[in-house]
Amino acid sequence: MSGVTTVLLLVVLAAAVATGARRWSVPAPSLLVVAGVLVGILPFVPRVEVPPEAISLAVLPPLLYASAEEISWRELRAVWRPVTVLALGLVLASAFAVGAIATAVTPLPPAMAFVLGAVLASTDPVAVTALGRRLALPPRIQTLVQSESLFNDATSLVLFKIAVTGAVTAGSVSAPAAAGQFVVLAGGGALVGGAVATVVAFIRRRTEDPVLETVTALVTPYAAYVVAEDLHTSGVTAVVVAGVALGAQSHRLTNARIRLQVHAVYGTVVFMLESVVFALIGLELPGMIRDLPGEHWGWLWPAMLLALALIVLRLLWVGPTSWFMHRQRAQQHPGQPPLSWRVPAVMTWAGTRGVMPLAAALTVPLTGGDGLPLPYRELVLVLTTSVVAFTLIVQGFSLASVVRASGIALEPEDTAREEADAADHILNAALARLEEMEETEAVSPVVADRMRRDLRARIDQARLSGRPETDADQATLASYRRLRRDLITVETTALQRLYAEHRVSAAVRGNLQRALDLEEAGLGEC
Repeated sequence: MSGVTTVLLLVVLAAAVATGARRWSVPAPSLLVVAGVLVGILPFVPRVEVPPEAISLAVLPPLLYASAEEISWRELRAVWRPVTVLALGLVLASAFAVGAIATAVTPLPPAMAFVLGAVLASTDPVAVTALGRRLALPPRIQTLVQSESLFNDATSLVLFKIAVTGAVTAGSVSAPAAAGQFVVLAGGGALVGGAVATVVAFIRRRTEDPVLETVTALVTPYAAYVVAEDLHTSGVTAVVVAGVALGAQSHRLTNARIRLQVHAVYGTVVFMLESVVFALIGLELPGMIRDLPGEHWGWLWPAMLLALALIVLRLLWVGPTSWFMHRQRAQQHPGQPPLSWRVPAVMTWAGTRGVMPLAAALTVPLTGGDGLPLPYRELVLVLTTSVVAFTLIVQGFSLASVVRASGIALEPEDTAREEADAADHILNAALARLEEMEETEAVSPVVADRMRRDLRARIDQARLSGRPETDADQATLASYRRLRRDLITVETTALQRLYAEHRVSAAVRGNLQRALDLEEAGLGEC
């Protein structure tokens, strides 16, 4: 089987499993890892080997950028203190703890054990974002989990580069040198990310072509990553900073039509990359195990021990941090409710590992400074992939249950009510502006009357959808949506008939069909 055929089959497998995960309401990353392991152990399946640059350069930048764009700048400013404590303190503690445990329970020498610790120290933004999309977490908690997983990657990868330098040269790295390297990598990456975001924002404000806008959006994360790496700074930090900066001003950069197209294209790209990369984690594990010298199953219990140690350490760190932050808020704002176990529990269980550790482990050099093969590289890869698979499967499949048990998830009714109140407010603002324009005769009475009826109908629909008071109201709303969907189907059929009879051009058909599609999408689910 050729490499191209293997890649195509992998894409088909990943897309099929991810689609099934959505239909069955289970975490797609976890199911993809399981499917990958099951396929990888089949005897007729060829060995899957992915070049390190395929993940670190081709896959990671757009996934990190997509996760960073989703972060609310306002919410990020509100949680920067706990994010800093977790992204710096917990990463360092996890790296040293994993390194110490690995030195004690595996054949890894201290230098390679510290490499493993740096690899596994950070949670994964791709996995957390993919798992978090289906959980209705409060905005503050969602931002805290997602921001931590993004920014602790910068700390982890900088620590990883320092550890690899020590392992390859078989020497020690002094604390001042490590601190200086950290500042250069992280600070330089942040500056590059900010510069790229400034240039991209300048370009996008002056671009009105949807194709060029889409290409610019797709190229941005790669540009930030490559420029930062070429300048010997952190590419991951550059991508994250660029994503957060551009995401905060995305509504001012382009118009609605271009935003819809960019989001659709980018959503497709992210879906495919996420699906493939999580399936790869499962597919690569069987081959890595077969490459281990000696007893093939000697890695299993150390891997389980390391995964459990990471969970326990995270709980011991998150609990006191939550208590301290809550105490500070209580001092500033008296009357705060008492701290409960719910938020620390969700924060702890959301600390899954994923693509980032795997990408970092794959970039461990094949040879040392003496030109000989680097010892224990295969064991580091197996332990990393095993811990990643364990957390994605165990924590991924049970995270929804933990969130439900905690009771912190937002109820659908609350979200619908908030959305309806906001819609009511902005529609009334539009109605008030219409009244002003009609008084100054800036618009004709016929047009004003038609627009007023449309706005009032939208206000009534928003109030009904957000606050259904009776079963009759709910039935009315559902009946309205079904009726409008049926009529849109009739309009679509009539439009296709006009096109088939050569009475309209393809461009006209496309414009009208897009308008109908947008309206149908706005109706939501029946």
